[in-house]
Amino acid sequence: MAERIQVSAAHADDAPAMPSWVGEESVTYAQAGVDTAEGARAVGAIRDSVKATYRPEVIGDIGGFGGLFGIGAAKDMEDPILVSGTDGVGTKLQVARLAEKHDTVGIDLVAMCANDILATGAEPLFFLDYIAVGKLQAEAVAEVVAGIAEGCKQAGCALIGGEMAEHPGVMDPDDYDLSGFCVGIVDRPRMLDPEHVREGDVLIGLASSGLHSNGYSLARKVCVEGRTHYEVRLEREELGGMSVQDALLVPTRIYVKPVRAVIDEHPGAVHALAHITGGGITENLDRALPSTLDAQVQVGTWCIPPIARFVCNAAHLDETEALKTFNMGVGMVLIVDKDAADGVMETLRAQGEEAFIMGAVVPGEGSVSYEGIHSLFAEDDQECPCADEPAPRTTERDVFYEDDEMAAATDGAPAQDGE
Repeated sequence: MAERIQVSAAHADDAPAMPSWVGEESVTYAQAGVDTAEGARAVGAIRDSVKATYRPEVIGDIGGFGGLFGIGAAKDMEDPILVSGTDGVGTKLQVARLAEKHDTVGIDLVAMCANDILATGAEPLFFLDYIAVGKLQAEAVAEVVAGIAEGCKQAGCALIGGEMAEHPGVMDPDDYDLSGFCVGIVDRPRMLDPEHVREGDVLIGLASSGLHSNGYSLARKVCVEGRTHYEVRLEREELGGMSVQDALLVPTRIYVKPVRAVIDEHPGAVHALAHITGGGITENLDRALPSTLDAQVQVGTWCIPPIARFVCNAAHLDETEALKTFNMGVGMVLIVDKDAADGVMETLRAQGEEAFIMGAVVPGEGSVSYEGIHSLFAEDDQECPCADEPAPRTTERDVFYEDDEMAAATDGAPAQDGE
C-alpha cells in the first residue's frame, strides 16, 4: 500500500484564502448563498401570472412535484401524437440585462419552443420553464415569469410548472439564464411533413417582429459592445424612432393561433411549415422540403425590419451571409397547395398577420435558392415593398451618434460591452 502523504496548503505561497465558514459552529444554506425564504416569496409573486395561463385540462396548482395536465382531447383523434420542444433565449438576455428590462424575454422563451412544435401542425398544450439566477430576487423573477405567462397566453398553452435555481458562486448575482419546454399534440393524419410537399406549392411568409431570438452574438458584437449607454438608448430615425436596445428587445412573434386557424379552416392546404430561427431562411426552409424539391425564394417580396437592416449594415454582411444568419423579416414560412393559396392568405390577414407570397417549390435537391438576391438591400422603393429608407452602410465609429452635440455629451462616458 502506498504511503499516505499529508500536505498542508497553509504554508504554500499560493495557498487559497481560508473558507469563510472556518470557525463557525454551523453553516446554513443561506450563509452558502441560497435564500429559500426568497424562493418561497418568488413562488408567491408569480402565482397569479401562472394561473392566468391555465386551460381547463390543468389539474392542481403550482408548487407540486409535477405539473398535471389531462389529455382527454386526444380521445377524439385517430392517432394522437405528442410533440415536444425545448429551447432558450440565448444571448438576447445580455441585452435585457443592459437595458434592465426583463418583461419580454419570457415571451421569446415561449415563442422559440411553441413555434417549433407548431411546425408539425401541433397545438401547444403546456409549458414548463427553468430559470437559473446568480442571486434570487422575487420581484425580478416575477417580471420574467410575467413575460413567460404572456407568451403562454399568446400560444394558448398553460404554464404548469418550472424551476427557479439559485447559483451563488457560479453565476454573477445579477446574471440569469432561461430555458423552456413545450408539449403539444397533433393527430397523425393531419400532421405536417416535408413528404407532403409537391412541385408548384406556394411559399407564404409571415412577417417577423424583428430579429426574434437569433443572431444576437453577432448583433451585440456590432451594436452593443464598446458602446455607451447613451448610444444604445438614443432614439434613431432609421429604427423608426426606437433605440438600438429597444429594437433588439422586441419579442419574438408567436404564430400559433393564426397558423392553427389556417389548418382548421383549410384542411390539407398546408403541407409543411418552417420556423425561421438560427440559420436564417437558408438553413431552416430546407428542413421543410423533401430531397427531390427546392424552395425558390423571390427576394424583394417582403419588408426587412429596420433593426435587421441596421445590424447587417453595421456588420457589413453581404446578402448570402445575411440570409443564413437572421430571419430578415420572415418568421415563419407555410408551404401551401397552390390552389388553396388565396384562401390561406385571406385567413392569415383576417387573423392580423402580415402575409406575403415569397416563392414556390420547384424540382431540386432539397435546398433553398434565391431569385433577385441582390435586391435584399434595395436602395429605392421601386425594388422593395417597404417604404422605409434603408440605413446607410458605414464604417464610421459615430454611427450611433445623433449629431456632434450628442457625441460631445457622451465623450468620456464608460463603455458597455453588453456582457
